Amino acid sequence: MKIVYVLTQSNDIGGASVHLLDLASAVQAQGHEVVILAGGDGVFHARARDVGLKTVALRHLVREISPWHDVQCVLELHREFRQHKPDLVHLHSTKAGVVGRLAAGLLGLPVIFTAHGWAFTDGVSARQAALYCHIEKFMARFASRIIAVSDYDRQLALKAGVGNPALITTIHNGMPSVAITANPSVNKNAVPRIIMVARFDSPKNQKDLLLALQTIKDQPWQLELVGDGALWAQTKALADYLGLADRVEFPGTCTDVAERLARSDIFALVSNWEGLPLSVLEAMRAGLPVVASDVGGVSEVVIAGETGLLAARADTATLAAHLRLLLASPETRQKMGQAGRAHFESGFTFQQMLDNTMAVYRDVLAEKQ
Repeated sequence: MKIVYVLTQSNDIGGASVHLLDLASAVQAQGHEVVILAGGDGVFHARARDVGLKTVALRHLVREISPWHDVQCVLELHREFRQHKPDLVHLHSTKAGVVGRLAAGLLGLPVIFTAHGWAFTDGVSARQAALYCHIEKFMARFASRIIAVSDYDRQLALKAGVGNPALITTIHNGMPSVAITANPSVNKNAVPRIIMVARFDSPKNQKDLLLALQTIKDQPWQLELVGDGALWAQTKALADYLGLADRVEFPGTCTDVAERLARSDIFALVSNWEGLPLSVLEAMRAGLPVVASDVGGVSEVVIAGETGLLAARADTATLAAHLRLLLASPETRQKMGQAGRAHFESGFTFQQMLDNTMAVYRDVLAEKQ
């Protein structure tokens, strides 16, 4: 079969883009023809071409709502779909999901939309939530199938009146299984290393992690905040203001995340909202205990008290208490890390995600015939 994928942004490598790179590469390896259309001409295109994927930069696909660009993007996608003649279209992220469904609908193409977390999820502003909920309720009729990356997101959509149970299916994100390269000893570092891998952008909240750690400065720890984004400089300034400059590293975007995880003792992900974060899966794959915000589908991955510890959104006191507990107990870190690795292998491998996605492709094409 021939599949055209559409992604909203190409100017950074985040969860949706990593997911798509892995998925498209595997689908192509099975002998299917793959083309990826992505907004802008950013780093994603080079990364995709490096692994042998064909990409096209879309001039008018932008993240923000822009009536002129959005109309032009529908026309641009319509031209690309007519040129490539796909058997089905698979859209990733909110904006691509809207303009892509409109363009595919004009041609009667089967279309699948993966929602990597809804734009009307808990934690976003009430105004934004209301607007995007109305948009998604209207757009659901143009999808052959909607894939939610967590049961939380599926139930959120159904409660909001977006689609119906037959239309929306849950396929948890997955990552390729690799051997653990971390030092198996209980005490990996004399000073425990905490790592958070995330973009410095509104869904994430590195600020609250710094505020929590500032209250436990009596404990030995080092923090590494991997990633880049609009809030990078502001977050670095906060670390300086809190007197944490000598304990917090800001390496920017890194290509050696697996190696950095292997050198770490605790993984943290503090967020305002989430879908089902790949970074947590990557940490569990590396055998790290996870301290995370209990938002979105995180609790479907992190089993509280077994593979990690969860704190409510913006609850820096509980976050600090969880970190203090793990910093003080290498044995607990090791036990939770091992349980997390086993939980990852049992339900969140890439092969499981790929098999489930290919089954949806086959079902949608069978319905079309």
